[in-house]
Formats: sequence, structure tokens, C-alpha cells
Amino acid sequence: MTLTLSCGLSDTGMARLHNEDAFCIDGERGLYIVADGMGGHTHGEVASQIAVKTIGDFFGQRANGGSVSQASGSELQSHSVDLRTAIELAHQAMLDAIREDLSLQGMGTTVAGIVVQDGVVAVGHVGDSRVYRLRGNEMELLTEDHTWVNEQVMAGYLSEEQARTHPLRNVVTRALGGETAVIVDLREIPVCKGDLYLICSDGLTAMLSDIEIRARLSTGKPLIDICQKLIDDSNARGGVDNVTVVLARIEDDSPPA
Repeated sequence: MTLTLSCGLSDTGMARLHNEDAFCIDGERGLYIVADGMGGHTHGEVASQIAVKTIGDFFGQRANGGSVSQASGSELQSHSVDLRTAIELAHQAMLDAIREDLSLQGMGTTVAGIVVQDGVVAVGHVGDSRVYRLRGNEMELLTEDHTWVNEQVMAGYLSEEQARTHPLRNVVTRALGGETAVIVDLREIPVCKGDLYLICSDGLTAMLSDIEIRARLSTGKPLIDICQKLIDDSNARGGVDNVTVVLARIEDDSPPA
């Protein structure tokens, strides 16, 4: 098992009445998840909690000997396949909850997370919650926002600066809880001792630029202090949304025995 040091914080922000974000940290299994719920009232809160609970429970069952069917011939690590499966199950759990309680119609959530095992980080996401990696002084965005404005940026119709303030910037094109089958973006990255991973909701990235986030991750301060600084600075900028940050630092990149 690759050793990590981690922490996480979530805050309602300065403008919202409810916190519709949720997160999961399971250092024993190397699992770190952030979900940003949508749907208004308390529905977003329900959606994000369903997501993190379903994913966390799935990995708990796997650790206790539970099994899951995997695609034959897959070149992915088993924990990467597990992450994708867990996110798909979270999507189905939300659909089941809506069928049981029609008042939840329209709820959904983004999800982003990593699983660190055996020297490999599996990165999975749906929506616009993000995963970053700081290696040395270089920070890299490891996910691609599933949003309308990002599609316009990729097509060359909008600049990144225009996208940050566009009135449709919060329109996601993929989320858990929709009527169609969910598509999970998944990638694998070899770990390196000292790598610092940030998983966050868009309440952070809407307030702070990547340059500003990198500066805070690079301070070398204790992880809990960095988490608090990111949230405090987001709120100081207006805190227009809930903000959740989870940090995981690789402490040992020794290959498995």
C-alpha cells in the first residue's frame, strides 16, 4: 500500500444557506472523493452524500472480500476499475433514490476522486469538480471540466478568461443522477514521493486561479493549514458557492513487495 498523508475541509461559503458538497477520506484504502451536489434546497446535499457513501461503501466491501465483475482484457489496475465501478454504482443509487421519492427529481452531483494503491494513482471524475497534482513546483490539472463553457474553450469559441466569467459557466454536461448512463473519465498516473494531490469542488476554482492555488499548495505548510487557507481565501473573494478541498500527499512511493 502506498503511504499517504491527507486531510479535508468543507465550508458553506458566504452566499449559500446549505452545504451541498460532501467528501470522503479513507486513508487505509487510499480513497479520496469530493462530490458537489446540485438540485436546489436540500436535494444537492442528498445527492452528494449518496455519492460519497456509495463509493466509500463499495471500497469497504472490496477490502472485506467483496467481488465485482471486471471487463476481460482490461489493462487498467484493479483499483482503477473499482473506482469507475463505484462511481457508476453511485449514479445508479441516485436513480434508485429518485424512483423511491419523486420529490428528489432533478437532483444530481459531480464527483472527482483518486485511489492510491501499489504505486499508481487512479483518477476518476464526472462533472466540474477537479483533481490537481503538485509535483515539485509544477502543478497540473488532471481532470477536464464537463461543462458547456469548457467545450466552447476546447472548440476555440471562448478563451479561458472569458470562460471564468461566462454566465453559463456552471452548466455541467455530465453529472451523476441524469437519466442516461454515466460516462466516467479515468486515468492512471505513477506516483512519486512528495506528490501532493488536491481534489476540490468548483467553489474553489471559481474564486481562485490555478496560479493562486499553486502558490498556496507550494508553501510547505501542514496540510490542514493549506486546506484552511484555500477555504479562507475563497470566502474572502466572495465565497459564492460551497467550497470543499481534500489534500493527499504521497509519503512513500516504494513499489509493492
